[in-house]
Amino acid sequence: MDRIASSRAALRFDGVGSGDTFRTFLGFGFEHILKGSDHLIFLLGLWLVCHRIRELVWIVTSFTIAHSLTLAASTLGWVRLPDAAVEIGIAATIAFVGFENLARKGEPKWRVSVTFLFGLLHGFGFSNVLRELLPAAGGGVPALPLLAFNLGVEIGQLAATGVGLPLIWWLRRLPATKDHAVRVGSSLVLAFGLFWMIERLWT
Repeated sequence: MDRIASSRAALRFDGVGSGDTFRTFLGFGFEHILKGSDHLIFLLGLWLVCHRIRELVWIVTSFTIAHSLTLAASTLGWVRLPDAAVEIGIAATIAFVGFENLARKGEPKWRVSVTFLFGLLHGFGFSNVLRELLPAAGGGVPALPLLAFNLGVEIGQLAATGVGLPLIWWLRRLPATKDHAVRVGSSLVLAFGLFWMIERLWT
């Protein structure tokens, strides 16, 4: 948050070129994913039961479309949800994914549709961050930071997936961990989701 605060103080759209603005918000989006433990844990829950590249493509695409829609709509002020409710809801999506992984064998049915619905909620969470990063400026919200931030989020997700998914697939193949990787990982996802739900309900 120190970096974000200092960047907000330094950044002014009337004095910064479009290229600098784009790179700045691209970095903010990328950084938010890699430092946002709740979004990474949510992605972990999706990776754990993903067995084929085609499944992964559908899941990532549905999540991307969904959160892009609500990120834009909320940042532009078209739709707005209470920040606290969004954060509690995001925690609930994490807990649900962990629970569903444990309750069902293999890839849970309707995972793509569920991911899309949950992606809508995560998009509101992204917009909460983006609105705080935007400096006060007359004339509304510039489109360039919105586009750059969302692209940074996508690059961050792809980078995390490129590292996390092969590691999970490797663990599922090891004799010592193949029978436990999904169960242990999903239990951790469920535990984190429940912990964040309780924590956010009390704050």
